[in-house]
Amino acid sequence: MTNQTNGKTALIVGASRGLGLALVREYLKRGWQVIATVRQQAAPEALAALRAQHPAALTIEHLEMNAPDEVAALRRRLEGRRLDLLFVNAGVANGPAETVRDTATEEFMRLMLTNALSPLRVMETLLDCVPPGGIVAVMSSGLGSVTNNVAGGWEVYRASKAALNTLVRSFAVRHAGDSRTYLVIAPGWVRTDMGGPAAALDVEESIPGVVNAIEQRSGTAGALYIDYQNQIVPW
Repeated sequence: MTNQTNGKTALIVGASRGLGLALVREYLKRGWQVIATVRQQAAPEALAALRAQHPAALTIEHLEMNAPDEVAALRRRLEGRRLDLLFVNAGVANGPAETVRDTATEEFMRLMLTNALSPLRVMETLLDCVPPGGIVAVMSSGLGSVTNNVAGGWEVYRASKAALNTLVRSFAVRHAGDSRTYLVIAPGWVRTDMGGPAAALDVEESIPGVVNAIEQRSGTAGALYIDYQNQIVPW
């Protein structure tokens, strides 16, 4: 636990477990004030334990990202708060072998809503909390790269992340000249509930790299697609 603060605040959307929880832990370790959102009314045990360790630095907010009225309500609760970093981490997946032919319309819509449309709605609603020079980031995936899709698989999940990437690029173009940094992050294949036990990376390998890359890219104009090693990923 750190008792030092650097005066910066991060909002992590989707922080109940996995990569989001690790982001909260890493930013607290680095002295940030953190606002973490969860879908549950009660904070998950691991996040509640972090709040007990950092009562002055960690705030937990309830948010169902797919409900625009809840996003608007969060914006009202954040009135007057400055967000040096807005990081939208929430996302869902379906089966890796499930093709478009196999995918129900409702499942396709669930992935597109959660992985592409809702993160942009969060960005639209909360952007004015991020001052000039601040950072807006979304958790994408290396599978979202159209250029690198030479192996197939994860068809609908890939499409949802590619859609997210495209929407962030368009958003950044629309806000060109505002001096904020827009980052699309590929964290690597990480051993989480979503990534599975066969994944190549531990959370402890991925997330510190992600945070380092964000810091190093601060002040960059436009939208960048980068991985946890701060390498450019082709769109």
